[in-house]
Amino acid sequence: MKTIVEQRGEEQVHILRRTDDEEHVWAATCATAGASVWAGIAVLARVGIARVGAIELMFLFAPLVIVPLGMELGRVMGGGSGLEHWAQRVQPLGAALAVVAIFLAPGRRAGAVALGWMVVCVFMAGAGVGDLVRASGAIADRSARATRVVLGIARIDLAVGGAWLVASRLGMRPMGIQEPIGLLTAVHFHFAGFATAMIAAGTLRFANKSGAYRWLQAVALAVVVMPFVVAAGFVISPALKMGAGLLFSASVAGLAIFVRGCGSKAEDGTARLLLQVAAGAVFAGMMLSGAYAIADYAGSDVLTIPQMARTHGILNAVGFCLPGLLGWLVESGRRREDLW
Repeated sequence: MKTIVEQRGEEQVHILRRTDDEEHVWAATCATAGASVWAGIAVLARVGIARVGAIELMFLFAPLVIVPLGMELGRVMGGGSGLEHWAQRVQPLGAALAVVAIFLAPGRRAGAVALGWMVVCVFMAGAGVGDLVRASGAIADRSARATRVVLGIARIDLAVGGAWLVASRLGMRPMGIQEPIGLLTAVHFHFAGFATAMIAAGTLRFANKSGAYRWLQAVALAVVVMPFVVAAGFVISPALKMGAGLLFSASVAGLAIFVRGCGSKAEDGTARLLLQVAAGAVFAGMMLSGAYAIADYAGSDVLTIPQMARTHGILNAVGFCLPGLLGWLVESGRRREDLW
């Protein structure tokens, strides 16, 4: 017969598993519903009914699809703080308000509506600050500390992206930055910042503690720092913008190599396929990004912002961020089942 302690332990495991399943279903439902909404908007835009451009569509893919997937990946990697829990719960409302804000003409009303998405981003940033505090405290494992730092910065990226969305919808021109650069900066911190950093954290968590792991740590830290340097380049100098753009492209290409290597060792076949697709797509996308950084510095219009939105933007959002997050989520789910 089982002792009382054993019975209580099994009950606690059952409760934890049920809670985990409920959170996973919530995240899957939010991302699936968001993808359906985004696809509908894209179709309406294509036939000329919805007046949104490629950059607006690219941004909306983040709050509707990418962010709920990234939130769930962060939760299964050891998140689940109170702020993050509330961020996941209010994410659908925040995403809906982001859609409305994009459709409204820039001004006070659009900016006020965009604040709804900003609330979600602030909750996530609060959880990110908590990650950084824990990383600087009692975590003895260096690999766990590095993963926690990357997760923390990823969540803070959302607050920066959310702030730029609000500024863009208000019609503000911070530091003289004109549109569409303001909205592109929001896109930048949602995809190149948050989503890419979450994929880097997933790769760190999966990687073996080998000699190559130290290189992965360096690449992951470069990936989470460089988006801020790229953004600063738009304000400080064209040379910094070009240099930071090239370094960021190189760091993400380096991450793609590790995603491919680690992904090939994933236990789940679907995860392996998704991660291989992600690695290939982002490598091609970063080549375009590097070429644009050079062309922009040289004053050439061989690659324009609309062209980059239709090529690099799609490769990064749909080709890398989506399968990369899904790949590590699927693999994390397989490992959770093994643990239970």
